[in-house]
Amino acid sequence: MTPEEIAKLPYRPCVGVMLANDRGEVFVGQRIDNPGPAWQMPQGGIDEGESPREAALRELGEETGLLPEHVEVEAETSGWVAYDLPHDLVPRIWKGRYRGQEQKWFLMRLRAAEKFVDINTPHPEFSEWKWLPADGLVEQIVPFKRAVYEAVLTEFGPKI
Repeated sequence: MTPEEIAKLPYRPCVGVMLANDRGEVFVGQRIDNPGPAWQMPQGGIDEGESPREAALRELGEETGLLPEHVEVEAETSGWVAYDLPHDLVPRIWKGRYRGQEQKWFLMRLRAAEKFVDINTPHPEFSEWKWLPADGLVEQIVPFKRAVYEAVLTEFGPKI
């Protein structure tokens, strides 16, 4: 695809979850489909007829095994945060239909024991997970998503 063709593509509507614990650390998972370091917070698409909040709770469950009663939704971003995929990835991801994602982010607090975190879900996305201090988050993330994480941290940082 040419850069001009990619620029005409829409963004995929998506949600992201910044899951924090009471120590002020943030959950990240290593993507199972990437052999190199590719840490990220839970995220995913919004299904037809689903609100962003519903999608965020569903995605959190699908990726971490956590149920709505395990977390408290504390905040959401005031707007949508977009990122573009690197051009070489566009034809290979989402069948070349999107240039990137436009995300609504939610800050959630873990209100249950960590033993309820289970990334061995029916369709696992992470090979491992860990808690990171919020100030160490951005440098662990794949470069093309770092601006999104910086924006989310700017908005949620004081609440973590």
